[in-house]
Amino acid sequence: MALTKEQTSAIIKKFGKNENDSGSVEVQVALLTQQINELTEHLKVHKHDASSRRGLLILVGKRRGLLDYLKSENEEKYVKLINDLGIRK
Repeated sequence: MALTKEQTSAIIKKFGKNENDSGSVEVQVALLTQQINELTEHLKVHKHDASSRRGLLILVGKRRGLLDYLKSENEEKYVKLINDLGIRK
């Protein structure tokens, strides 16, 4: 369920300013989105996995907070990011 190093580095390369930019809001949201997508697929198979469902809700809340922050700081980046990731508002 955890992201591999290759997946993480690919996301950082795509959304970060450089290869070492793992702390920017865009990269954090993209990493959380990938984890959320993987957990969602897991829960489609294992419907009664309550602990994974709780973890999914925590990740969604973290992502929502980061997106709210990004929207307040730079709405253009926010719109571009949610379009790139396919996230609903």
